[in-house]
Amino acid sequence: METHKMDLEDLRNKKLLWALESKDMDMEIDLSSLGTFNTVFAALFSKLGVPIKTMVSAIVLEEALYGNVTVEPLPLGTSFSGKVDRHCAHFFGVTISDQQAQAGIVIRVTSAMRSKFKLLYFEKEAHGGYGLTLQEESEKTGKVTSAGMYFLHFQVYRMNLTVNVLEMAKDPEAAFFKSLEGLQPCEVSELEAGTHTFAVYGDNFFKPATYTIEALCANSYEDTKGKLKEIESKLLAKRNDLRQFEVEYKKAFAHYQEVTNRYSHEKQYVAELLKQRNHIQSSFTINSSVINSKEDASSSSSAPILNGSPSVKGKSIKRKWFNLNRRDK
Repeated sequence: METHKMDLEDLRNKKLLWALESKDMDMEIDLSSLGTFNTVFAALFSKLGVPIKTMVSAIVLEEALYGNVTVEPLPLGTSFSGKVDRHCAHFFGVTISDQQAQAGIVIRVTSAMRSKFKLLYFEKEAHGGYGLTLQEESEKTGKVTSAGMYFLHFQVYRMNLTVNVLEMAKDPEAAFFKSLEGLQPCEVSELEAGTHTFAVYGDNFFKPATYTIEALCANSYEDTKGKLKEIESKLLAKRNDLRQFEVEYKKAFAHYQEVTNRYSHEKQYVAELLKQRNHIQSSFTINSSVINSKEDASSSSSAPILNGSPSVKGKSIKRKWFNLNRRDK
């Protein structure tokens, strides 16, 4: 039994390491199943900026599926602040009318303490339990962490930050071109009249998550709703533009590298030519000729004659002859 427990823990360790080293980071990690050591290990990676994709605890999903959860009412236009233990969930029921459903519904959760959490949406099952349909990860937005679900009758997108994150970290330029590749369409864009179940799941590594959940009807946010629809459309269009621009940029950058390499080569070649010219020009000098002929001069046994008179010894002979003449006078 003890050996089986150790093998299971070793398997979890390898699974965690594989997920952290995986380029696509698609694997989800159940933090509730990890020991203290591996939880610390995962927390350190998260602190270094590696987005670790976690999954909702199987215990929470099982309790919801069998209806063994307490659902607190959350009327539209109200908020609730609380603290949920890690790997646990607080459930809320939001009841909406036909008119409110047509106007659109927004559910948002924020944490001033920058806690990690998940916003979950459950659909009622035939047997009375709740099945997980949607989930949104909390993200840092300014001084808080937040997550939201927007049922506004038009396509809204979520941002998956784990898309090629390790590869992007190595290349800032690639990070820019891939920055919008994480846009993923939300599966549900509208709700029908009735009671809908949401939950806040504590996703911190060690401590409870503090949060505030709000349920809003968009009938008084028509201007904001229009701006969101416009900005979503612009982001989607820009993602397509970046794909095309990346192709153009890579071609231009390759050409830039080519001309840059040629520039370095040409600069070096011109410098070498100028150096050679300077060396050749420096050969036109008397000192250079004397040095070059020194070997020939030293090998001569007789002194050079200039105009029939000795050039070196002639000076001393001439001085003696001049002195003799002075004595005669």
